[in-house]
Amino acid sequence: MSNAFPTPDSPFPIPESKDIVLAFSGGLDTSFCVPYLQERGWAVHTVFADTGGVDAEERAFIESRAKELGVASHVTVDGGPAIWAGFVKPFVWAGEGYQGQYPLLVSDRYLIVGAALKRAGELGTKAIAHGCTGMGNDQVRFDLTVKARGEYQIVAPIREIQKEHTQTRAYEQKYLEERGFGVRARQQAYTINENLLGLTMSGGEIDQWQAPGAGAVGWCKPRAEWPSKPLKVRIGFEGGEAVTLDGEKMAGHVMLAKLNGLFAQYGVGRGLYTGDTTIGLKGRIIFEAPGLTALLAAHRALEEAVLSKQQNRFKPEVARKWVELVYEGFFHDPLKTDLEAFLRSSQSTVNGTVTLETQGGSVGAVAVESKHILNAKGATYAQSADWGVEEAEGFIKLFGMSSTLWAEVNRS
Repeated sequence: MSNAFPTPDSPFPIPESKDIVLAFSGGLDTSFCVPYLQERGWAVHTVFADTGGVDAEERAFIESRAKELGVASHVTVDGGPAIWAGFVKPFVWAGEGYQGQYPLLVSDRYLIVGAALKRAGELGTKAIAHGCTGMGNDQVRFDLTVKARGEYQIVAPIREIQKEHTQTRAYEQKYLEERGFGVRARQQAYTINENLLGLTMSGGEIDQWQAPGAGAVGWCKPRAEWPSKPLKVRIGFEGGEAVTLDGEKMAGHVMLAKLNGLFAQYGVGRGLYTGDTTIGLKGRIIFEAPGLTALLAAHRALEEAVLSKQQNRFKPEVARKWVELVYEGFFHDPLKTDLEAFLRSSQSTVNGTVTLETQGGSVGAVAVESKHILNAKGATYAQSADWGVEEAEGFIKLFGMSSTLWAEVNRS
């Protein structure tokens, strides 16, 4: 089915069903999409997949925003458990950020698509809409995920207006205001995405390669507001999955939300990242991921102690590929499933408890407890050994044989 936007002059017929499901966040882009679609004959049904990062006040705003815009129906879906099981678990197993830095904070998009498709099934429509631009990566993630799930018509209003308007945000704002819909102040300056995974911020001086302005603030407290006392927490893992926080067993998405709150107070997990985007441009964003940063630090400390040297050497190669696939939109590619099978297998002995500590800005593991730590009974590195000097000398001779021979043969 064509992905072209249906207009009265379009060569593609408008479907008999006028129902369309819009993935909705209440922000500038998706707010603009509602009247834009309505004026082209669609009955717009909005879905907000609550993947965390918003409080009760924000959820209420999103619901009231949808009502204000006159949608045909609006539903809010709890996406916390899905984002933990579908993304956080394998991401922590992988233990790598994109290009060594970015913790894939917009991966909730895949769960949002799932919620939108479920709603489309309930309404009996094959029309899906999103507020992604034609300049960013989210359109790739959204479209490829929809295509992997079936035959749908994808409608992207922001991509359409970009055919005629270069300053799309200004156009969207004016479009809404002319129809009597206000725009929140911070939406005028930045594009802000918040979910259980963390927060990203772009636009304004960030896009201009300048220092972030005073308004570019998120969850993380600035240095002047960090608590004076260090923070210590204990995270327990089973099969590589975090299952307890300070001895209390809790659902993963609940734990991540708590970790976000705790470590954001100490400014942990904030970064200014420039990277290679899927579409080839350089992207620059502020990101904040206090909870994920803590989980990754704890998991890595435990893994380094319980996995073999060969596992620790090889696993990052698998992890980098998994991260690239997720970043670039291939969430449903079979290779991702294959890689996750390896990652899952590698976690069988990643069981134990890690104590994390922060005094602000960064977090580190200060203690690791596990019955699987690869300790030698009769030896401690650089302290004591259960082998003799002759054995050590023989090992060094054989281990370095190739390099030593090259030096001997080619010595002038």
